[in-house]
Amino acid sequence: MAKLNASQIKTALQRVPDWKKKGSTITRTFQFKDFPRAIEFVKAVAKLAEKAWHHPDIDIRWNKVTLTLTTHDAGGLTEKDFKLAKQFDRLA
Repeated sequence: MAKLNASQIKTALQRVPDWKKKGSTITRTFQFKDFPRAIEFVKAVAKLAEKAWHHPDIDIRWNKVTLTLTTHDAGGLTEKDFKLAKQFDRLA
C-alpha cells in the first residue's frame, strides 16, 4: 500500500477526528470506566488487527488505552491505518 502525502493525510484525518498525527503515526487514547473494560476493548482491537493483518502499538494505563498506527513497511501512514482507526472508533 502506498504511503500517503501530507494533503492525503490531512483529508484522511477528517474521517477520524479523535486521532492525532504524531510524526509518521496517528494516535488516539480511549478512556473506559475501569481496567476490565479497557482490557475488553484491547481484546476486540486484537481481533480486528489480526483480521486486517495490521497491528497497532498498544499502551494500557489502568482505564486508558492508547493506540498508535503506522504502516511500517511503507515507511509512514497509508489508507490502511485510517481504515483500521475507523474500525477501532466503532468499538468504543
